[in-house]
Order: sequence, then C-alpha cells, then structure tokens
Amino acid sequence: MNTAPNQQQTQQREPAIWPTLQAHDAVALIDFLVETVGFLRTAVYQDGDRVAHAQLDWPEGGGVMLGSYDPETKTWCLEPGTFGAYVVTDHVDALYERLTAAGVRVLRPIEDQPYGSREFAIADPEGNKWSFGTYRGEPRPAE
Repeated sequence: MNTAPNQQQTQQREPAIWPTLQAHDAVALIDFLVETVGFLRTAVYQDGDRVAHAQLDWPEGGGVMLGSYDPETKTWCLEPGTFGAYVVTDHVDALYERLTAAGVRVLRPIEDQPYGSREFAIADPEGNKWSFGTYRGEPRPAE
C-alpha cells in the first residue's frame, strides 16, 4: 500500500502571512467574525475595552490578526474599514445562506466564476470587505 502523501497534502502549509486589521469597536468586530461568520477565537488580549491583539483562525486554515484602532500609533495604524480578504471554504453555499439569513450586508451575491470558483462577498460592521469562495489558488511550481 502506498503511504506517500498525495499532492494536495504536500502543498498545504501553515499560514506564514497574517492579514491584519484594526477596528473602532474591535470587541464587536471579533464577536461578529466569530459568532456570525464562523472564525475561531484563538487569542484575545484586552486592556479594558481596548483589544491590544486578537488572533482569529479560520476553521479550514489560516486566520487574521486584529486590534483596536489607535491613531496615536504612527508606525502601524490601519484605518478601520479599509481591509479586504479572500477566505477559502468548501462550504460556500451553506455559509452564504447563514450570513444572508443573519442580515449581513452582501456586496456580491454568490455565483460561479469563470476561473472555477464559487464565491460571494460581504461587508462587516466596520466596512471591511470579505470574499468567500472555493478557489484555493494555483499550485506552487515544482522547485
């Protein structure tokens, strides 16, 4: 019996790039992303009502980091509502149904794309744009 991993398994990788965003109300955004969208609350470090750092993992791989908006932080300040991300899911139809039933603002309804993906886009309460779809990207070239 062949026990070598298949091609897809060998190309999976741990996230090495973490998209980041900031929010006017980071606690509410975290609750929305966890309770409504389906992210996992992996770590949240708060100082009162301010979120210093949060890590939310996507159950199917990857994740984001976020915190409270602080315009006094000159070295790394991201205006809330300016973030966008593409999130891969094998459950795009079920997720779309759940989010639309919850009244989430849909930016682009679910549809099949010419490049083989099925996807849709929403806005979160801060105005960030999230696209969800089945497209996993192209395989890495052989080294």
